[in-house]
Amino acid sequence: MSRYIIRRFLQLIPLLIGISILVFLLVHLSPGDPIRMLLGEDATDEDVTRLNAIYGFDQPLHIQYFRWLSNALKGDLGVSIRQGIPVTTLIFERLGATLELAIVSVIIAVLLGIPLGIIAAVKRGSIWDYLSMVIALVGVSTPGFWLGLILLSHVALKVDWLPMFGRDGSIFKGLWILITQFRADELTTGLRYVLLPAFSIGTGMMAIITRLTRSSLLEVLGRDYIRTARAKGLSNQIVILKHALRNALLPVITIIGIQFGAMLGGAVVTETVFAWPGVGRLVINAISQRDFPIIQGGVLMMAIIFTLVNLAVDLSYALVNPRIRYD
Repeated sequence: MSRYIIRRFLQLIPLLIGISILVFLLVHLSPGDPIRMLLGEDATDEDVTRLNAIYGFDQPLHIQYFRWLSNALKGDLGVSIRQGIPVTTLIFERLGATLELAIVSVIIAVLLGIPLGIIAAVKRGSIWDYLSMVIALVGVSTPGFWLGLILLSHVALKVDWLPMFGRDGSIFKGLWILITQFRADELTTGLRYVLLPAFSIGTGMMAIITRLTRSSLLEVLGRDYIRTARAKGLSNQIVILKHALRNALLPVITIIGIQFGAMLGGAVVTETVFAWPGVGRLVINAISQRDFPIIQGGVLMMAIIFTLVNLAVDLSYALVNPRIRYD
């Protein structure tokens, strides 16, 4: 397995370099001058020239790219043009919120989606099957931002325990305090703020997991070894959970990893609706302000996390199915 992991990390190098080149070119070749937006319409040409020299925008694109890449390899993603704060500081201040929202959304989607898929497959053709598929169809057809607005207007306004906007407390910090100090106040506060945005994002993922679990499990239930297990007199529960589900979960795990990566950068609208201070919202604001360092650093950070999540998903296959080897 160690050789497989090393090989995968080596494959990440050209991928991340390609992403960095693409993002850099798209940012710098798109319309809009960040320096003139910063100084305003009344800025003189001398001031614009001076700031362009300070930020290195007067250099050819390839020189700007290699300078940025060499600094990024050292952990320096530059300084925000608008805020004057290092980009790494801005990203890591918001990275915890983004990861927290994505993880809770995945947990909600898995806890709802896999049981619904199992019920739909086991009771194929019954009212439970049709009901599960209707729920999945509604979930996959409902835009996350629209569901977020509905939750705000019909749930948050009527339930005082669930705040409408922002983030207070951290689930990660709350879990640490619960383990070390046996206090749940920080964890409870973090859950209160994250539940509604996580549910609005996780609903669509739940629908995908439900449908994929159902189809995958139905395919596995028709295999010869399942009929053999039933012929041996094993209970239906053991046959489904121990023999069928473990093999049916492989494509489900794959889609969970892909969806988790998409949540890291694709929850921008939901973050805006709930005023959630995530990296996606930071990058969107930077795009409107033409803050190049934040855009480049934010996208590169999301790409690294996405690739690492996919690697973790590939490695998890062996935990679900021990027959899988990484040789």
